[in-house]
Amino acid sequence: MNGVSRFGGAETRRRPVLRYRSGAYRQEEDVIATEFALTLYVNGEEFATLVCTPTYVEDLVYGFLASEGVIRAVDEIESMQVSLWTGTARVRTKSGAVLPSALYNKRYIGSCCGKGRQSFYFQSDALTARPVEDPVSLSAHDVFRAMDLLDASSGLFEETGGVHVAALVREGELVLARADIGRHNALDKIYGHCLRAGESLSGTAVAFSGRISSEVLLKVAKIGVGVVIARGAPTLLAIDLAEELNITAIGFVRGRAFNVYSHPWRMSDVAVEEA
Repeated sequence: MNGVSRFGGAETRRRPVLRYRSGAYRQEEDVIATEFALTLYVNGEEFATLVCTPTYVEDLVYGFLASEGVIRAVDEIESMQVSLWTGTARVRTKSGAVLPSALYNKRYIGSCCGKGRQSFYFQSDALTARPVEDPVSLSAHDVFRAMDLLDASSGLFEETGGVHVAALVREGELVLARADIGRHNALDKIYGHCLRAGESLSGTAVAFSGRISSEVLLKVAKIGVGVVIARGAPTLLAIDLAEELNITAIGFVRGRAFNVYSHPWRMSDVAVEEA
């Protein structure tokens, strides 16, 4: 990585705050999450600006480009220069092709895997999001274990309360976790790491600190993971996409309770009680 940002590449900075507690104000210091703008150029053309936490930036770029369908494998990138000082990442692909802006900026209505209904995509999403065939199964214990692993890896959130955290877990063990101010960035950092490290995704699930939006669901599909477990609730579009993309969406994990919104066949211990 070339240079450092004006934050020194740090995830946090300390700033003075006026804190109100127990009926009184007090001048103290607080830990604040860093926000950083990274402009991405592909083959000399400006492609996107990512507002992110300035750590694991190379992983973020690889994951973002793969999720957008610009690359499918790490070896398609010829060179990458990241400068946190100037806030730029310059990527050259082996093809050297100029990316058609219409492909990445326009939405279209696409049919939904022959099911007679329609979903709303970015056109690039339809090219890169495919149904996940991994037959991974898990129990209620595995769901709670995944969230416990997520919480144990959420140091930056505990410090600042200002980031999202995503964790990749397998068979009750943490594979890796990433934090970022952008929920999609945290997932792209996981994706980029897995691409660069050749990490197998078989038998994995994604644990996530926020809600399951359609954007989050599509990111999980692009990574190729069959289960997403989240603290918050899914949106209706996210559930529709989960059904279409063969992803088990589990939300509202609170205490020792949760909801399974799609593809419950992956739950190994289901014995449904009558309402």
